[in-house]
Amino acid sequence: MSTAARFETHRPRLLALAHRLLGSRAEAEDVVQDAWLRWNGAAHGEIRDDEAWLVTATTRLALDRLRAVRNARTDYVGPWLPEPLQVTLAPEPTELAERAESVSWALMALLERLGPDERAAFLLREVFDYGYEAIAPLLGHSEANCRQLVHRARARLQAGHARFEVAPERHRRLLERFMAASQSGDQAAITALLRTDARLVSDGGGKVTAALRPLLGAERIARLYWAIARRGAQVEARVGWVDAEPAILRLVDGRLHSLTMLVSDGERISDILTLMNPDKLAAFIGPVLARHS
Repeated sequence: MSTAARFETHRPRLLALAHRLLGSRAEAEDVVQDAWLRWNGAAHGEIRDDEAWLVTATTRLALDRLRAVRNARTDYVGPWLPEPLQVTLAPEPTELAERAESVSWALMALLERLGPDERAAFLLREVFDYGYEAIAPLLGHSEANCRQLVHRARARLQAGHARFEVAPERHRRLLERFMAASQSGDQAAITALLRTDARLVSDGGGKVTAALRPLLGAERIARLYWAIARRGAQVEARVGWVDAEPAILRLVDGRLHSLTMLVSDGERISDILTLMNPDKLAAFIGPVLARHS
């Protein structure tokens, strides 16, 4: 097998790893291209394990890029949320099966709470199932330090009592109830669905009107949705899919305006994550609607 063919065998896994570390499709593709350039110039006779070599190169390149872009994101207007890989109104059953093992966009968003090394250690351990003996040399830490990185990452992700093993049907029912309540501006119903310390994060990127800071508290969030509903904007809300999870897709004049995903403990919503930045949604406007036109 040629060196190019050997690389292509691992490209999907490398792209998934880079995207989960960076939260940006374009940045991930750049990292994988850089990994290819390193691979193409490597002494292949000395490489014993293609996957280990490529995952190591991709992780280190992605970590370097992550540290750089995190500094750049301090100039981003308002909260920053990751770019999804796929958005659709009704995926095919085979697509759902393929996504069942992927990282949800909501978890991707919460990964922003982690430092670069914590994020890498958590993903390699919890998502890609690498042992600590493999993670340690990859990140340049001891096995004990890697265990501590993963432990801290879990604790920070669970700080809002969010759980990702919530039964899919329960999560979907909660999402549908929230969609109906938020569309009508029913403050009492919204408040009842939220934890008292719930958080709303909106990413408009300075391109559209969005909160410049996370909105905290169930009552404040409920008042916001009441005010939006009172304005009477012609926004259609439908349940769709963002990567591996159901989401609320809002359409204006038939065009994708925003997507919203929820994080919950199965009973109450802890995080409402809304992506409104048109630059991050542009790639999905045609594909989402074309299939269902």
